[in-house]
Amino acid sequence: MARYDYTAQLEGAERFVDRPDGTRLRTVSLGDGGRTVLLAHGYGATADEWNLVAPLLAEQGVRVIAFDQRGHGRSSIGSNGIGSMQMASDYGAILDAYDVVDGVLVGHSMGGFLALAFLLDDQSTATQRVKSLFLMATFAGDVNRKNPQNRLQIPLIQSGILLRLLGIGAIARAFTRSLVGEGFEPEMSDAFTTQFRGSDHSKLVPILRALVEEDRYDRLGELSLPCTIIVGSRDKTTPPFHTADLHAGISDSKLVSIAGKGHLLNWEAPKEVAQEIGLLAAT
Repeated sequence: MARYDYTAQLEGAERFVDRPDGTRLRTVSLGDGGRTVLLAHGYGATADEWNLVAPLLAEQGVRVIAFDQRGHGRSSIGSNGIGSMQMASDYGAILDAYDVVDGVLVGHSMGGFLALAFLLDDQSTATQRVKSLFLMATFAGDVNRKNPQNRLQIPLIQSGILLRLLGIGAIARAFTRSLVGEGFEPEMSDAFTTQFRGSDHSKLVPILRALVEEDRYDRLGELSLPCTIIVGSRDKTTPPFHTADLHAGISDSKLVSIAGKGHLLNWEAPKEVAQEIGLLAAT
């Protein structure tokens, strides 16, 4: 029996944030604490990836906002299309729409890559809205570096082949298993593939290219805010050398490694993740 209901929808107040190019960003908020945590999910997922972490944070007395990234879930793609610039600017729009002050920005995988792009490329907005940063199983670019798994999987996603193959249960389980460390549960596969197959990946190719081709490691020294970096020791998608480089580049950072866990820490270790986010929010 699964430990959790990984397929549960994230419950909260739903709101859409409209962008000038016609993009509509679906957001879900819960909790009413004095500090706000903005949760940004990874590639191919939705706000529902936070279905275990967000309620734990709300119980700690913080306001939580999660959203579907542009082109994911129920968020649309406007005339400006997809890319790191467009998607990073969406972070600022959501923070502005909710009038966040001294917020904690949380980014998982692609969500962390875009959080770094937002903080580095839109510093005027970021410094007004964000006080601290939480990077989970993520990277600052060059995601194919020393990574045969990504070199195989990303082209399969870009070509549309993987999306078709995920209709086969055994392949869907194998794909999800590649994202998870010890303690894989079949129910994780059902939840992840449901989210992953809900987006039109043919329209998301530009952001996949950005994950591979863009690199902001040499700019990490520009960041001057408290930062917690968390990684699973068995993460094969964004291996621990990425988070080691993030930790080395961000001066005011703390590195946390969770033994035996993989890339989906939101489901593999939700209590540990929520605890570390809560500690950051309390500072």
